[in-house]
Amino acid sequence: MEANMWNYTGWIDATEFDNQSIKQKFDDILKSSGFTILNFVDHIFQPQGYTALWLLSESHFAIHTFPEENKYYIELSSCIQDKYDNFMKNYEGNA
Repeated sequence: MEANMWNYTGWIDATEFDNQSIKQKFDDILKSSGFTILNFVDHIFQPQGYTALWLLSESHFAIHTFPEENKYYIELSSCIQDKYDNFMKNYEGNA
């Protein structure tokens, strides 16, 4: 078996920063892509900002919001190409 990783990073322009909606959206995308969520942790910064991390059995997914710049940053690392490909299809369909 050869060790491989597939990675995606990107900036998303946004005007809404409802932390619960962001969490639910990416939770749904990860699950529908076939990822197994092992753990989830998030933090709400004061006065603004949100960071979330999904620990996946296939690696991890993270979000960092920058409300003062109207955008957020996402990062996916996966050791399984099929699930990575599914995520990209599901993400692009929900962008």
